[in-house]
Amino acid sequence: MPNMSLKKNEMPAQPPEVRIKNFLEVALGYTKEQAIDEAKRCLNCKHRPCVAGCPVRINIPDFIKEVAEGNFEKAYEIIALSSSLPAVCGRVCPQETQCEQKCVRGIKGEPVAIGRLERFVADWHNERFTGKITRPEPNGHRVAVIGSGPAGLTCAGDLAKKGYDVTIFEALHTPGGVLVYGIPEFRLPKEIVKKEIDALKELGVKIKTNVVIGKTLSIDELFEEGYEAVFIGSGAGLPRFMGIKGENLKGVYSANEFLTRVNLMKAYKENNATPILRAGRVAVVGGGNVAMDAARCAKRLGADEVYIVYRRGEKELPARAEEIEHAKEEGIIFKLLTNPVEILPDENKFVKGIKCVEMTLGEPDESGRRRPIVKPDSEFILDVECVIMAIGTSPNPLIKSTTQNLATEKWGGIVTDEKGRTSREGVFAGGDAVTGAATVILAMGAGKTAAESIDEYIQSKENARRA
Repeated sequence: MPNMSLKKNEMPAQPPEVRIKNFLEVALGYTKEQAIDEAKRCLNCKHRPCVAGCPVRINIPDFIKEVAEGNFEKAYEIIALSSSLPAVCGRVCPQETQCEQKCVRGIKGEPVAIGRLERFVADWHNERFTGKITRPEPNGHRVAVIGSGPAGLTCAGDLAKKGYDVTIFEALHTPGGVLVYGIPEFRLPKEIVKKEIDALKELGVKIKTNVVIGKTLSIDELFEEGYEAVFIGSGAGLPRFMGIKGENLKGVYSANEFLTRVNLMKAYKENNATPILRAGRVAVVGGGNVAMDAARCAKRLGADEVYIVYRRGEKELPARAEEIEHAKEEGIIFKLLTNPVEILPDENKFVKGIKCVEMTLGEPDESGRRRPIVKPDSEFILDVECVIMAIGTSPNPLIKSTTQNLATEKWGGIVTDEKGRTSREGVFAGGDAVTGAATVILAMGAGKTAAESIDEYIQSKENARRA
């Protein structure tokens, strides 16, 4: 019998008063019974609007149908045809603005919990799969992938499935990109990322860490070493600052640095050698998912008061609704319609507060959001000892500055066409290196598109050579 409930099955989670004292995963995942019950809410629509909302085009109704019938491994096989990282996507994708936004059940109630079901299926498979992944027959062609984040991993996985000899070059000492340095353990356990990467290695993908393309090697040298195509998936790791007085004080972090110290270098562990300021009062400037991650990490590091300082209102917060809700449950204080204008120093050049102004919202700007306007005579001081800037990132200019004939936007993004082709023959790009900071699933979609284009490019050259 179909489940016609207007509400999703609730996601089991750690209580807020418990989870703010640990870095364990907050959401605990559906039970088998909850997953089947939720899957039965799907109407299996003929026109499948949810698939159109998925950047990697997972066959959503078919995998959910298998879940409803208890065929969890079959459901995983369907997801794996389209996604290289299902356990990751089930946790961090903004389903509410993508597949679930298109769900017919959302017209008169809550949409089917597609993301939670994807997570359940991926976890079920990962906990039970003991076999070996079959490597496809090698096709004799080599491709280099720069960056081991979601775009690079997806591109590498799709090419490996076609028989390509793929090598990923990663600048850091651990593969995973933003999945390991950016997203906290309590949202995305690193063991899950490692399992997804290990599966790609079993497919034959090679990963070389501590290689900075543009320093250790150039793109020209990759071609000289015999790679026939290069995919740039190096992300957007260059932090932005506001340009206000006091940003160079001790106790001011970019969200990138703060989260890297916490997530990749495990600064939250007892007796860890990673230095990080454990302040009693922390302000995080910004309103996106990165800001929520930084604020929630600061709380877990022992801060008594953590503020989200954002210049627009709650409706304009770009973070996922679930992340905002979790942050509020954990005691994060939202200082909305507030904008910093100066960071104040103490006598030792540490942060002692932020001078802020209150804002009102005017007419919409070019982004479609209402423009924030300073309210006259509204200055006030927010007493904090640490400030984390989470106002966005840009692509690192290193590859651009060391690669000839590679067109880029003024703000640093690599210019590509709809197939991920750059201005230089044989070089493709996708993800945050092209768009600026965006979502994991959009980066995966770009990696998938580029893999198809690389295959088309190399095969056309091969056919021309044979002719």
